[in-house]
Amino acid sequence: MAQPKKPKLAVWKFSSCDGCQLSLLDCEMELLAISEAVDIAYFLEATRRVKKGPYDISLVEGSITTAHDAERIKEVRRLSGTLITIGACATAGGIQALRNFKDVKGFIDRVYAHPEFIDTLSTSTAIADHVPVDFELRGCPINKAQLLELINATLNGRKPNVPRHAECVECKTQGTTCVVVAKGEPCLGPVVQAGCGNLCPQHGRGCYGCFGPMESPNTAALAARFAALGLDRRDIERQFRSYNANAPAFREESEAHDQPSRS
Repeated sequence: MAQPKKPKLAVWKFSSCDGCQLSLLDCEMELLAISEAVDIAYFLEATRRVKKGPYDISLVEGSITTAHDAERIKEVRRLSGTLITIGACATAGGIQALRNFKDVKGFIDRVYAHPEFIDTLSTSTAIADHVPVDFELRGCPINKAQLLELINATLNGRKPNVPRHAECVECKTQGTTCVVVAKGEPCLGPVVQAGCGNLCPQHGRGCYGCFGPMESPNTAALAARFAALGLDRRDIERQFRSYNANAPAFREESEAHDQPSRS
């Protein structure tokens, strides 16, 4: 009796550091189970072996920063049954989206000896800004346990069990002392989606926002709290401009503080 064909999985890279793809490789023993459940047909980070599409599931890392990428992601979408974006670059433009707030040509002229050879867009944007996306998995990098849950859920046709609540919930459940209350230091935990296991707060440091905005974040209230702690307009702006600077909630709050007349 013929064995049923395994779903074909593809892993794609756009503008990124490869960290989220490495999170998949970091699954180690679990990766063996994944390989038994799916046919890893395209994953250049791990193997040169390539099988032609279409693909049942595509995991996409990285943001769109060139005209070539903007066209290429359309082809990836066409070849993919389910398209899942992984990591801050793919879901919010990544750290490279800081270019969106400045003049990219000025950077290019200053950094490169021959700027005429550089062909890039003036923005770094999420995959969902260009094609329909079926699910976004946040993080810089992503949480490998969440990735395994997402793959499992996708294969079994159910909704992934990925938290959308604030990072503060993880701090509370693990008994971590609040750095804002105890130390008077800024922390993005109240507006950031959980996922890292409160990595920074448990070491006495404020959350940097690696997992992007939670559902319905009250960024204005947190910004007011930062001001009460003594942060000036520029410091508050910088709090919201890091790995997920172009996520709408963070972008809007940072822009509210980028000019003295708007603070």
